Amino acid sequence: MRTPHTRSRAAVALAGATALAAAALVTTPLTAAAQAGAPSTSVSVKPVPAIAGHQLIRAVGSPMTTEQCQAQWKIACYGPLQYRQAYHLAPLYQAGITGKGRTIVIVDSFGSPTIQHDLDVYSKQFGIPSSRVEVVKWGKVPPWDPKNADMTGWAGESTLDVEMAHAMAPDAKIVLVETAVAETEGVTGFPEMMSAEKALIDRGIGDVITQSFGATENTFPGFDQGDFSSLKNLRYAFKDAAAHDVTVLASSGDGGATDSTADGSGTYPMRVNSWPSSDPLVTSIGGTQLHLDDQGNRLSPESVYNDFGAGGGGQSHVFDRPDFQNGVRGTVGNRRGTPDISMAAAVNGGAWVYSSFDPTAVGWDVYGGTSEAAPLFSGIVALADQAAGRRIGDFNDALYALYKHEGYKPSGGLVDVNDGTNNTYAGVTGYTAVNGYDMATGIGTIDASRFVPALVRESRHH
Repeated sequence: MRTPHTRSRAAVALAGATALAAAALVTTPLTAAAQAGAPSTSVSVKPVPAIAGHQLIRAVGSPMTTEQCQAQWKIACYGPLQYRQAYHLAPLYQAGITGKGRTIVIVDSFGSPTIQHDLDVYSKQFGIPSSRVEVVKWGKVPPWDPKNADMTGWAGESTLDVEMAHAMAPDAKIVLVETAVAETEGVTGFPEMMSAEKALIDRGIGDVITQSFGATENTFPGFDQGDFSSLKNLRYAFKDAAAHDVTVLASSGDGGATDSTADGSGTYPMRVNSWPSSDPLVTSIGGTQLHLDDQGNRLSPESVYNDFGAGGGGQSHVFDRPDFQNGVRGTVGNRRGTPDISMAAAVNGGAWVYSSFDPTAVGWDVYGGTSEAAPLFSGIVALADQAAGRRIGDFNDALYALYKHEGYKPSGGLVDVNDGTNNTYAGVTGYTAVNGYDMATGIGTIDASRFVPALVRESRHH
């Protein structure tokens, strides 16, 4: 059976050496009453992290400039201030649109025991006010074991998710949901995550949920016989989110037009897609490569993320084309196409992240992957929710309507990625970034100062 994995497969670990004390976490246990009513399912899929990546160097005590990274490691590395400049966030902040009053929910197995401390260090380094991280434990989360590779992998993902969301929406509240996935207990994976999401939605917690995990559609039981019930039975959280106007995002993957096989040892030799990114109730976030100077100014237009991984995208084999993609039927055909929109994900142009959950590797790392892109975009959604004075909820209809009505006019804030790069990966031919929508980067990327108000305007009609 396929195991869902975190999406930051491409990680450049640049770990410092100084151990720092962990701050106590605020925990909010979910009661049995909160768990009641979540549909049961026979699917038992254990999420495991896939932050294997490429470890280039250790003992980095502080972030370095992009120029220094390029000189020393032949890659670009970016901090949050560069991302803010690249995506033109300053006008929103100046107008008081910072995510205040909005809540981003991040779902990860195990979480990190040092998440609040690490966010505080990250924020202080870049002169950003920190934010309180509320930790919600779902089930019996096992004690932290820094020697457990599953736990440290998910802790790295949790740290990336929290710090990227905070970088975009500094005043948004962050809720980190830790699920109790442990092989020895035989507990479930996807059903557990979906039940946790539904419980929070029903409690009114969260305006946007970001998910940096997924599993290839082909690996769900029954897929080969054309029976998709094992996957579709897991959609109850997303249906609940739509009913409560909660936005749901998912990383599109790091395997280009292919993705992992059931045992996780390789990739399919043909085009496949993965869930939850492929779900029409989810906004699929793909990956790009930014080309920036040390101030975050663009040196050239964005490309498709394709270095130590590649931005996931393609046709779903489970879901038909949703109505919101009728305008791009010439590209997606009769199937749901992903991604919908993209943000930074390349390792060559990866994000600085601080962590101290592993006492043998305390310091600064550089991460890439679409599990960077999804939390970055969750911050954009929090900004839009604040600007709208309400939840914009499932905004796929509004997004594609904005693309239809505005195209790439500056007023709409959509930015085409059309430089001819592609997401071919592992020998499977992918899709090329061309003019307009494509299955390499979706509609493209954003100029946030214009995109946020334009999305708010369009969402009033949908």
